[in-house]
Amino acid sequence: MIPQEYIQEVVRRNDIEEVIGQYVQLRRRGRTLSGLCPFHNEKTPSFVVYPDTQSFYCFGCGAAGDVINFVRKYNNLGYVESVKQLAARAGMPLPEEDDRESRARQRLLEINRCAARYFYENLNAQTPEAALARKYWKEKRGLSDAAIRRFGLGYAPNEGFGLVNYLKRRGFQDDELEHSGLIRRSERGNLYTIFRHRVMVPIIDVRGAIIAFGGRVLDDSKPKYINSPETMVYHKSHTLFALNIAKKSKSRRYILCEGYMDVIAMHEAGFDTAVCACGTALTAEQAKLLSEYADEVVLSYDSDEAGQKATERSLGIMANTPMKVSVLSYQGAKDPDEFIKKYGRERFEMLLNGTANPTEFQLKKAKAKYDLRSDDGRLSYIREAIGILTERGVSPTARDVYAGRLADETGVSKQAIVSQMQGAVQTAARRDRRRQQQELSKQGIAADIRVPYTSSGESALGAAAAARQLAAALMQNPDEIPYVRRRLDMATVLVPELQSVLQAIFQCADSGQPLNLTTLQQLLDDKAFQQIALAMAQNHDAPLQHQDIDMYLDRLENARPLDEKVRQMDDSQFSDFFANMGKKKGAKAEEPEE
Repeated sequence: MIPQEYIQEVVRRNDIEEVIGQYVQLRRRGRTLSGLCPFHNEKTPSFVVYPDTQSFYCFGCGAAGDVINFVRKYNNLGYVESVKQLAARAGMPLPEEDDRESRARQRLLEINRCAARYFYENLNAQTPEAALARKYWKEKRGLSDAAIRRFGLGYAPNEGFGLVNYLKRRGFQDDELEHSGLIRRSERGNLYTIFRHRVMVPIIDVRGAIIAFGGRVLDDSKPKYINSPETMVYHKSHTLFALNIAKKSKSRRYILCEGYMDVIAMHEAGFDTAVCACGTALTAEQAKLLSEYADEVVLSYDSDEAGQKATERSLGIMANTPMKVSVLSYQGAKDPDEFIKKYGRERFEMLLNGTANPTEFQLKKAKAKYDLRSDDGRLSYIREAIGILTERGVSPTARDVYAGRLADETGVSKQAIVSQMQGAVQTAARRDRRRQQQELSKQGIAADIRVPYTSSGESALGAAAAARQLAAALMQNPDEIPYVRRRLDMATVLVPELQSVLQAIFQCADSGQPLNLTTLQQLLDDKAFQQIALAMAQNHDAPLQHQDIDMYLDRLENARPLDEKVRQMDDSQFSDFFANMGKKKGAKAEEPEE
């Protein structure tokens, strides 16, 4: 393992504000910085960076940690790989360590590299089925030899053991092959490849490493596509196909397509910034990744119903990025590949230069749904159009322009449409304020604590909140740890994750390790780590003192169930306790008998 001192030094040399600022647009608010979270889709910033503690926390999705955890989560790396990346950024020499995770990743990437070579060699083999595969790429898809080489395209022959034997001859073990996503084990215990009689497309990350594959049948049989499952090097929600090629372009206008084949056809036609999402739909992570390279994105999905739905989903996700977004609309072809083959590159480029903005796309789609010759159709169209113009952050000037267009299309006066639009804008504003108030009401210190089922009630909830506050106080005041250890009965801490947090804090004190999130991250599981990260975030501007610690300890002690307290008393303590209980309730002492 990497020495703890080295990890702490990596964190010290990589200022969290500088590192996160490379990925997230941050705005300073006093001693903190905030921005849109890169780990989930949001419109209102809930992601906060705390330079004082070199940490971050998202109040929307709970993502938290130090600079290592941010790099790890954002880039889908292992812990050791994240440390190495930050060490390289700081110009630190890499430590000598036994890193099983890193070695396993490198072996998996080597398996993928060898598999790509195998598929490419089989595409160029002198066999009848290889000739069919070459015919598919060159004639049906119209690709040149240069394009085939550039994308590393290949062919998986129609047998189950060729790739297995090929990889075994290169020294890979059975367990490595099973974890590669390329090989499975049959019920009889034999290894076989999942890709057979398919043309193969390697999926390459931005660093140029082959991380997965997609395979397509040569005809229209089902399933048409088979893709690699997720592995330790492949996370489809964070991957964009062909970004490794597109990022070399001088253009900052990217074309987002629906599938691999569309992307490859685009590049062959000279549109070298075409990419597509890996997976069934665009994710927030993929959009964030794209925004690092693109200033503008043109959505170029298929013209069928599925493609139109994908366009709508993508518009919602892209709205949370700084990129300018437009939508490609074309007739006479089902997808961009077919359009280019049918009408040529120049015609497609004309379409690109005349793409509609998201509002145009939504209005055009809404208009197609209604019969504007009828009163009901016109009224329904106006209602939906006003909803589009008020919910999508359209500027007042644009609303005025579109109100004029709606008036021309429907025969309704522009004044009436503007009046209705103003009412809708006010209603939307009230709805947003209510939603914000509801979100704020969920951010109280005890709002998200879940106590065990057997410890219900306000007393248990208060004790759980006190335990989390106590942990936050110790993070601020490590000198109080001995005092708390003397007074705290760990049995009064009802939430297991908070028990783990407090025990980890005590462990840091015993071992002399720095008490910070970098150390605790290595001692806690995700749930426990999130508890202490949230506690620190909530108390960032609230210095906790000794008297606060006493209050939290008292709250924990008083929340202990009564029967448990009584069980631990001897006869004398029980009598005194019972007498005191009577006094508190106003009971009168019994008169002595004569």
